[in-house]
Amino acid sequence: MEEQDLLAVTIGKNLTKLRKAANLTQLELAEKLNYSDKSVSKWEQGNGIPDVRILVQLAALYGVSVDDLLREHKEKRVIPEKERKHRNFVTTLISVGLCWLVAVIAFVAVGIFFPTAPNAWLAFVYAVPVSAIVTLVLSCVWGYKTVRIVSLSVLIWSVLATVFLTALVFGKNVWLIFLVGIPLQILALFYFVWRKGAKWRI
Repeated sequence: MEEQDLLAVTIGKNLTKLRKAANLTQLELAEKLNYSDKSVSKWEQGNGIPDVRILVQLAALYGVSVDDLLREHKEKRVIPEKERKHRNFVTTLISVGLCWLVAVIAFVAVGIFFPTAPNAWLAFVYAVPVSAIVTLVLSCVWGYKTVRIVSLSVLIWSVLATVFLTALVFGKNVWLIFLVGIPLQILALFYFVWRKGAKWRI
């Protein structure tokens, strides 16, 4: 199968899945696009490719990107951008929640088995940078640059705060360590500003 035909078939499959997910008939979709239902049927059968203007209009209608219409999806259906963001948010929330669950379990375990231990609360302190790492990794995977720089900033300062509080527990006041965070934060901001040419996604 020629590349052009393969692209037409791929687009046709995606358009069919998205139209059915939106509970639209070919005629209803055609009316929204000011096209004939025969054209819609031709696109969905892979016998033709909509022009760029129509592809943009279809992507906006279904809440996906034009790239989502053009590429083959291994999953059973094309996931709209809004739903994908919601799913990613829930995944991040659950992952961070697991970090805090571990912190609570550690706190309770220390309280039960070592009731005289005065520093069990540090488990919650350590949970902050761990949560930031989880969020940073997931934002890198999904390409959310704004979330990435925020989570990196939280990671920098929470690690420093963790070191400071841990040292303070052992009688050492190492507040000067926060000065390390200033150049690290500047470098992080510089790095992301330098790469600002890439498309920003929130």
